Amino acid sequence: MEESAAKKGVSPQEFVDDLSVSFRDLLDLIDVSNDKFIRTTESDHKAAVKHLWNALVEKGYIYLGNYEGWYSVRDECYYTESELVDGKAPTGAEVEWVVKEPSYFFKLSAFEDRLLELYEDNPDMVAPATRRNEVTSFVRGGLRDLSVSRTSFEWGVPVPGDDDHIMYVWIDALANYISALGYPNVESGSDFDKYWPASLHIVGKDILRFHTVYWPAFLMAADLPVPKRIFAHGWWTKDGEKISKSLGNVIDPVDLVERFGVDQTRFFLMSEVTFGSDGDYSESAMIRKVNANLSNELGNLCQRVITLVFKNCGKAIPTEDVVGTFTKEDEELLAKAKALREKAGAEVAQQAIHKYAEAMITMVGDANKYIDEQEPWMLKKTDTDRMATVLYVLMEVLRYTAILYQPLIPSSANKILDQLAVPEDERNFDHLDTSPIQFGAPIKKAVGVFPRIELEEAVKA
Repeated sequence: MEESAAKKGVSPQEFVDDLSVSFRDLLDLIDVSNDKFIRTTESDHKAAVKHLWNALVEKGYIYLGNYEGWYSVRDECYYTESELVDGKAPTGAEVEWVVKEPSYFFKLSAFEDRLLELYEDNPDMVAPATRRNEVTSFVRGGLRDLSVSRTSFEWGVPVPGDDDHIMYVWIDALANYISALGYPNVESGSDFDKYWPASLHIVGKDILRFHTVYWPAFLMAADLPVPKRIFAHGWWTKDGEKISKSLGNVIDPVDLVERFGVDQTRFFLMSEVTFGSDGDYSESAMIRKVNANLSNELGNLCQRVITLVFKNCGKAIPTEDVVGTFTKEDEELLAKAKALREKAGAEVAQQAIHKYAEAMITMVGDANKYIDEQEPWMLKKTDTDRMATVLYVLMEVLRYTAILYQPLIPSSANKILDQLAVPEDERNFDHLDTSPIQFGAPIKKAVGVFPRIELEEAVKA
């Protein structure tokens, strides 16, 4: 940060202030909310980090020595000679030799056995399994004490009592998880008491070591609970190639949203690949998936159902007196919809977001199969009550589906719920089984939710 700020001719604080705004803007753009947006430049955070440092000192886990070795500025990570690949970090980042300088060290070596025991006693703590194996192998290879301060720059949190030293970035950065909860206030009833240890950290695979080795060791050294689970996601490639500025193949999320839509972008990114693995982005794959699963399947189903109800049921949801007894086929489809929450919840609990999306896609497919088999457009000529029953079942299934689709495609899901006349205060998961589609509620003419993306138009854009 200090080097990048100097290149731009601004102070580090000004540099990170601009970066912070860009991240906040991106969250708004892609419809992501957060309970707290923490910045490690906040005074409360700095105070919390100093308190944690002092706790580590008091426990005897920090000592003053000298450091020399390989360091990657980009990765903010120290590497041993044996870890280098063709003279670079395992991540491909450049490394520099740090000439012998005074440094405080954390006694990471003292935690080798405790960390291995932690992983063994909590086999689901590090996920996916491939990452757990990677971490376990790293620790079994032997841990060296970790250099946790530098004297060659000024940007960061000074070591308490020794302003010549700046704390290692990862002590500072990782502590945000607990400083955000008011640490060092750990009293009963505090946010720390209510929410720590965290149920889950989701991190990039490139910062796995910091979260699964250093962070638990810092916490154990300070006699604090460790997080229950750390899940590492993969990286995106583009058309089979690594994404990099030098190749000129960077994907701009702002551009994706402007061209394809917020929910369309979210849906593709969360459904296309196994969450936890690397995934490949291609424009044609995104267009095909969005058109198939959203436009053709979900959007078309919604439009067909709403249009049939609007034209044949007096511009209102069928009334209770015309909805007849449910058939076996009706009950089966409704049962699948009612089971969707538990299935989706089980997938999310394992961070299988792609399987959550898959469950939603399957539900829509079942509903499309049902409407094609029941043919309500034919029933209006022979059995209007049966037609009304079929349409009511479909609207109820769409209600379940749209409510459960909200975490993936929030804006579009709510547009569907609007057309189903579902009150705004009945759209959370608590209302799935308690607030069915309202008999007789007026509806408006169907409006398309997912316009098809034409490949030629996308290429021209």
